Amino acid sequence: MARRIVVDPVTRIEGHLRLEVEVKDGKVVDAYSSGTMVRGFEKILKGRDPRDAWAFTERACGVCTTVHALASVRTVEDALKIKVPPNAELIRNLMFCAQYMQDHVVHFYHLHALDWVDIVSALKADPKQTSAIARSISNYPKTSPKYFSDLQKKLTAFVNSGQLGIFANGYWGHKAYKLPPEVNLIGVAHYLEALEWQKEIVKVHTIFGGKNPHPNYLVGGVPCSININEVNAINDERLSYVGSLLDEAQQFIDQVYIPDLLAIAPYYLKWGGIGGGLKNYLAYGDLPTGSYWDTESFKFPRGAILNRDLSKVHEIDGHDVEQVKEFVTHSWYKYSAGDGGGLHPWSGETEFNYTGPKPPYDQLNVDGKYSWMKTPRWKGNAMEVGPLARMLVAYASGHKEVQELVNSTLKKLNVPVTALFSTLGRTAARALETKLIAGWSKEFYKQLLSNIKNGDTRTFNNKKWDPSSWPKEAKGVGMTEAPRGALAHWIVIKDEKIDNYQLVVPSTWNASPRDNEGKRSAYESALLGTPVADPEKPLEILRTIHSFDPCIACAVHLYDEKGTYVHQIDTF
Repeated sequence: MARRIVVDPVTRIEGHLRLEVEVKDGKVVDAYSSGTMVRGFEKILKGRDPRDAWAFTERACGVCTTVHALASVRTVEDALKIKVPPNAELIRNLMFCAQYMQDHVVHFYHLHALDWVDIVSALKADPKQTSAIARSISNYPKTSPKYFSDLQKKLTAFVNSGQLGIFANGYWGHKAYKLPPEVNLIGVAHYLEALEWQKEIVKVHTIFGGKNPHPNYLVGGVPCSININEVNAINDERLSYVGSLLDEAQQFIDQVYIPDLLAIAPYYLKWGGIGGGLKNYLAYGDLPTGSYWDTESFKFPRGAILNRDLSKVHEIDGHDVEQVKEFVTHSWYKYSAGDGGGLHPWSGETEFNYTGPKPPYDQLNVDGKYSWMKTPRWKGNAMEVGPLARMLVAYASGHKEVQELVNSTLKKLNVPVTALFSTLGRTAARALETKLIAGWSKEFYKQLLSNIKNGDTRTFNNKKWDPSSWPKEAKGVGMTEAPRGALAHWIVIKDEKIDNYQLVVPSTWNASPRDNEGKRSAYESALLGTPVADPEKPLEILRTIHSFDPCIACAVHLYDEKGTYVHQIDTF
């Protein structure tokens, strides 16, 4: 008989996620994913100036910040047919790259590493052996025996005090942990190093966007001017600082992140056959080397893969109303025409219809509505989005740089290409694309400097900035790739105001409930077959879910429709 395990809340994520998992004979046989928070950005935006939408949507999350603003300005630019200057594209790319490098490093070390690294085991490590291992895998300067010995003493003091602080409530000692103490100590050391490093790279956002975590954006370009001799503009000093931040980021990724991945992965190769889930992958692509409207210039290609067939990449068209539709059969919303059919975002509706139990409750009514997330489908297919989808679409599209890096990594780990379709593959794909992005950011930076040197300092296109020049009605879609996957905003503008606005975000694709045909989305599918050694400590479930890097805050859009205060949760 299957046993129902409830994990609520799933921690080390952004937002509130509940999982109900049925386990039989030590493996997951069914799973239900529920987003348990709701807001209503679509309602908040209605009637506002479309040029202001980015400032609201960017605050869908405190993690995926800049990408929501990017999708928002693009959807308005698409509706009004505004093309931004080359420098604006490059600056947007640099902000995109900075977001990815910071986000992926933070995810690996602070949100996901503790699924693989046993903190308490590090107390048993020999600092000399740890140093020898560290020096054998990287030339990172902080590898001396004293460095690891001092760190171990600090960690020991934490444990002896009975207060593990940031390392409290872990499943330490769980038999699913496989790393030797010395590798665990390296993991702890770099967890702390990453905390220090990550606050530096986001300064790229403050330079070009004025602040972080919610930098400024602008329909038609970027909100900064370039003048190498002006103290209040993007000048020579600030450009030089951006260059040094990119250099430091590449060093940390090449000398810490990638070596740690390659050091940890060999102990968990069986996870190259666990957690694959869906066989369909979707990527909107991004990082144009020319114009955003020229998708052929993207560093990350746009496309879809069905049934893991890497010989064919299907075309994506955000304007095709038959491609993307959202369903609410198992979501706490209602559609005016009934809940059985899907709606394209341009005609999307956001009407609350909560029919669930009042928390706290034992189990969800999974036969009815059980989540605040809608269920998107691409041509009727459930799709996985995220780093793995991006790498697979790029690989299948013939992207040489991606193919070479993926193939060389598979060779180092001595695993087949099928290992990519897994929890471990998802984790590895995130690291590999971070390495690629670190290199691409330097290319965009050099191109920006070249443009400035050649006299091009344009960062804004003010054509069509006057609303009186707009058509009476316009529709647009802005597409990008958030660190967690395919992100798109759809807008309908009428009489110079927002008439409808819909966000379909990565965790909506991945974490949504079943659709009208009962088909599972990515989280629910990936958990099937996952081993669970101890139902009281479901570490393995967290491994697979964390490999997606859940961000539920932007997947559910508590304001009421008037924007008034609703409730405050006190914490410590």
